[in-house]
Amino acid sequence: MRAVIFANGVLDSGDETRQAIRTEDLLIAADGGAENCLKLGFVPNVVIGDMDSLPDELQTDLISQRVEFFPYPSDKDQTDLELALTFAIHQGSTEIVLIGLLGGRLDQTLANLLLLAREEWGSARLVIFAGRDTGYVLRGATKILISGDLGDLVSLIPLTPDVKDVSTRGLKWTLSSATLTFGSSLGISNELTDSKAEIQIRSGTLLLVHHRINTPQVQGGV
Repeated sequence: MRAVIFANGVLDSGDETRQAIRTEDLLIAADGGAENCLKLGFVPNVVIGDMDSLPDELQTDLISQRVEFFPYPSDKDQTDLELALTFAIHQGSTEIVLIGLLGGRLDQTLANLLLLAREEWGSARLVIFAGRDTGYVLRGATKILISGDLGDLVSLIPLTPDVKDVSTRGLKWTLSSATLTFGSSLGISNELTDSKAEIQIRSGTLLLVHHRINTPQVQGGV
């Protein structure tokens, strides 16, 4: 099952974001992320969080549309996004698309990205949609194939102390069984030299960011 989580960050409302959502997806709004969901023309199946950023009148409207609410107290130990991820995993999601994850407050943006490194989400493939950027969280022995245009940027950002045996094909600066360490900029701003590129790792957790130089098209990795 695939879930789409709408966070309360900056929304890129282009057609490519809208097209990334499928009819059969489980749509989960993390609190005010419900507004991002509605802006794209969808109604969430579930709203979860402390409801501090969701106007009362909008809550009333969503309830009238039979949207299921999972309210939490504001004095809680998890962010709304963490609650939404936990819910998606418990529903058996094998892929989770994240929309509205970035922008706004710097602390929230950093917390959202670092949260994705948690092992609790290891049973699902995590994909971030953010305008011209698509992010993929790679864990353990993983290989991914991405498609794009020559000159597109690809960055490899370690989310664990070490990501080992990193190898690439189809990029300007090739890596072969390299080790990327947390905080290193070695993997930043590589370039596609073909219409496809392959990135493979043996261990660790890596955030791969594909930045398109042209209007982005919805794509997937393998």
